[in-house]
Amino acid sequence: MDGTLVDTEPYWMAAETALVESFGGSWSHADALQLVGSGLLDSAVILQNAGVAMEAEAIVSHLTDVVQNSLRTQGVPFRPGAQELLRDLRDAGVPTGLVTMSLRRMALSVVDLIDFEPFDIVVAGDDVDNPKPHPEPYLQAAALLDIDIAEAIVIEDSPTGVRAGLASGALTLAVPHIVSLDGLGAHELWPTLDGRGSVDLVDLHQRRSAVMGATR
Repeated sequence: MDGTLVDTEPYWMAAETALVESFGGSWSHADALQLVGSGLLDSAVILQNAGVAMEAEAIVSHLTDVVQNSLRTQGVPFRPGAQELLRDLRDAGVPTGLVTMSLRRMALSVVDLIDFEPFDIVVAGDDVDNPKPHPEPYLQAAALLDIDIAEAIVIEDSPTGVRAGLASGALTLAVPHIVSLDGLGAHELWPTLDGRGSVDLVDLHQRRSAVMGATR
């Protein structure tokens, strides 16, 4: 969600910086990049190590509240082409799921701002025992959609997410935003979703399936 569907990473980074500084610490852009795509509890541990004297669950709840308030007051900056691609997939009858390490309440608040029903299912950070880069989030999504994970395309913007997609066995499409995704082994890398539609994803899956079949 964050970085692929919506550009909320600046909101998260601002919330992290304010929290660390409130405990007398410092938080750089490089520090913030460590957390992109990570599970919230994993991120909370890093923030604790930066001097935030709060329980991990309290850190997660606080950051989620701050970011949700930013979304309400400053708006939701959707990533180029993301909503259009989702609408085209829905019109084509392709099952879709949102897999995010944000809390479910955060994910649903963003989904509610889309003026059509974009997803069949949502898997959030508090729905799984093992966050990305573990494959569990994507395997759970495939099970909820009642599909074979090998038939799925995972679209990710973070190294952690790309690793989770690959580990799950899904065809993994990298669309970088804040951090580079070069050299991570993604099956394909697109610079943007802008101008892409369901036919592009079908073509990608058919091409990759043909390559995999030829190498067996």
